[in-house]
Amino acid sequence: MSTSQHLHLAAALDGAGWHPAARHQPQAAPRPFTLDHWAGQARQAEDALLDFVTVEDPLSRAPGPGEELDRRLGHTLHRLDALTLAGALAARTTRLGIIPTVVVNTVQPAPVAKAIATLDHLSAGRAGLRTQLSPTKPIPLEVLFTPEVQAQLRGSFDRAADLVKVVRALWDGVTEERALAELVPGRFAGADSAGDWEFSPTASTAPRPPQGHPVVFTLAHISIPWRYGAQATDVVSVTPHDLDEVRAAVAEIREEQQAVGRAGQRVHVFADLLVHLDAEPGAAKARRERLDEALGAEHASDTLVFTGTPAELADLLQDWQSAGLTGYRLRPASTAHDLPAIATGLVPELQRRGAFRTGYAEDTLRERLALGTVAP
Repeated sequence: MSTSQHLHLAAALDGAGWHPAARHQPQAAPRPFTLDHWAGQARQAEDALLDFVTVEDPLSRAPGPGEELDRRLGHTLHRLDALTLAGALAARTTRLGIIPTVVVNTVQPAPVAKAIATLDHLSAGRAGLRTQLSPTKPIPLEVLFTPEVQAQLRGSFDRAADLVKVVRALWDGVTEERALAELVPGRFAGADSAGDWEFSPTASTAPRPPQGHPVVFTLAHISIPWRYGAQATDVVSVTPHDLDEVRAAVAEIREEQQAVGRAGQRVHVFADLLVHLDAEPGAAKARRERLDEALGAEHASDTLVFTGTPAELADLLQDWQSAGLTGYRLRPASTAHDLPAIATGLVPELQRRGAFRTGYAEDTLRERLALGTVAP
């Protein structure tokens, strides 16, 4: 049921969809904050045999063009807490991986470790952690590659890597005080030192997660976060726009993986794609144009925006797979339309090609991704 040629597929859930105008369309859910609404999305993904879904956090999305549309219509954009929602989705699903987003530059390691370990127990081994740095202060492209900004980015992602290191140690049963003092002494705010994180002697711990280490996922756009992904995560998803960018990203991540001593470990390289999908040729393009018209501008994304049929998308996925990708995280432009199109159009097309599973065989998300057992 599973072969090395099979792709992994995930869906990024974010309310009404990833096009900013999607939440203002007639087909958008009238009650978007109910558990039934979100559980319905998760069950669609599970019925389609997707590997996992990710859940966005209120702090994980930078301000964008949709805010102007919200202002024109008198709407306010709200998002639910990702960790709380993930726990609820775990109770409404049985096989689907559930990966909430945590903005790691705003948190301490111990609460993160406990929350994800708890989710792993509640889901019987289907939990993951999507790490993200807060985008609340977007960096203009013209200064992104200056030495000063690159140095700041390196520092931020080094801190994120240290946080993941401590979280993994806590999952292994290492005490918080020891993990902070021994693994990341420069980050430990002790009695005689200043640092990023403090030891909390009253904090309780969760039992070791069923997976040992729940799956750690990150989205990465350029070299510094690619290095972080190779160093600290199990799945790093890149944002290419063409095959050449896929090749470059995969090659650099594999080089970094070797440089940090993880050459013998499996690190998945996914690609993120924002998709407008329709079985009828030309229909997805027309729908995208209507959404752009409602927005008042052509919607651009950090990654490729695919517009077409399931067969055309399957062609692209397999073409990019040949450059070293092992899977994809798909962002439905309109959740009400594009998530069902993924489930009933893309997945059957890939199955016909022998490129996607026809059933769930593994019990845990870590097993599904062939990441191996982690000994304490």
